[in-house]
Amino acid sequence: MKKLFLLPIAVLLCTFSQAQFNRRSMDSINKLNDADYKQMLQQLHIESTRPGPSGNPSAPDAANTDESKATTYTSLPDPLVLNNGQPVKDAKTWWNKRRPEIVEMFDREIYGRVPANLPPVHWVVVSVTPDTVEGIPAITKQLIGHVDNSAYPAITVNIELSLTTPANITRPVPVIMEFGFRFPKGFRMPSPPPGTPKTPSWKQLLLEKGWGFAEIIPTSYQADNGAGLTQGIIGLVNKGEPRKPDDWGTLRAWAWGASRALDYFETDRSVDTKKVGIEGLSRYGKAALVTMAYDPRFAIGFIGSSGAGGAKILRRNLGEQVENLASSGEYHWFAGNFIRYAGPLKPNDLPVDAHELIALCAPRPVFISSGSPNVEGQWVDSRGMFLAAVHAGPVYELLGKKGLGTDQYPPITTGITNGDIAFRAHEGGHTTDPNWPSFIAFAERYFGK
Repeated sequence: MKKLFLLPIAVLLCTFSQAQFNRRSMDSINKLNDADYKQMLQQLHIESTRPGPSGNPSAPDAANTDESKATTYTSLPDPLVLNNGQPVKDAKTWWNKRRPEIVEMFDREIYGRVPANLPPVHWVVVSVTPDTVEGIPAITKQLIGHVDNSAYPAITVNIELSLTTPANITRPVPVIMEFGFRFPKGFRMPSPPPGTPKTPSWKQLLLEKGWGFAEIIPTSYQADNGAGLTQGIIGLVNKGEPRKPDDWGTLRAWAWGASRALDYFETDRSVDTKKVGIEGLSRYGKAALVTMAYDPRFAIGFIGSSGAGGAKILRRNLGEQVENLASSGEYHWFAGNFIRYAGPLKPNDLPVDAHELIALCAPRPVFISSGSPNVEGQWVDSRGMFLAAVHAGPVYELLGKKGLGTDQYPPITTGITNGDIAFRAHEGGHTTDPNWPSFIAFAERYFGK
């Protein structure tokens, strides 16, 4: 199976969850991963899939970066037209008919169905520690969510979560929760180039605002590989057996964990549970958008460079493609049925697309973030994410909110934040860091000062 070349920072981010494994462990994981992928192909009666393009711009089969060749589709699924062809003209029809139709298509074809027999989670506060973050007094709680495994004791699942709030608060505060990468022990991010001005961290910015932050570790409860599909929460519910083609994938499992963290927040007096947001970068940007779409309790989303499988229009022939997502390296994020769109079906056969995933977040605010295409590269397709935000606008407007208000891709660092869907491409690479100030200003409209 072809390996993909990604941007250096993306490589770092993508390997955090695997860096603690030695070569023997990785070989074992790869064998199990490939075996699971092959058994899913057998269930789908597919002998092979189309290969995706390379992320290496110098490769002979490099992904397209030419905008004039990007739009090979003639239309997108209309979020405001029912499956029977009738238009959606009012909010009642959206909530009672059209939205459930869209959810069903995403469940069946892309992200998979969450099983009905999900076990409860028992949260334990491991520690409560006076803390100082960038000189700001705070309180940090370390928590473990123990998932009930009495139905299948062979698999143990725990959710790792931390919650930090300003010290000496007198009332509940807004909290932004991040899907966090698990760094290998002793790992340090590369130092910035000499002369780079020091800027406040996102944690400092939130605490200075009087808000809190949380970090949940997705790989603590569902591994980021196909070998882990018979372990973690997916494996626990399936009692160690492989998935069926419409079973949930890892993105929905990660979103499930975020929802269980919100369950805990609803019991914690320090958290204003009407003002909890979700943030993630790259694959975790995908997970953050899926979380927003499926759990209406999250008040706001900060979706960082989520690309294909997240906020990018899947039909666009630019950057990462459906064929990449459906390969043995990424298929586990999705339902098995999604593999069909890399053979024999094609992306244009998809009954839904990313603009409808954003539309499922309506009427709640969503901030779509990307880096500069010249620095981050074209793999995540910044313009494709922008266009999805544009095409989600009619649903927001139907529900009395505002979309982007323009279909013109903005200059780098020019944020479009006047509506309830926001978009901004910063000057940096594969990170959300430079967009945190803009996101916080956007969120302040909804959370107050």
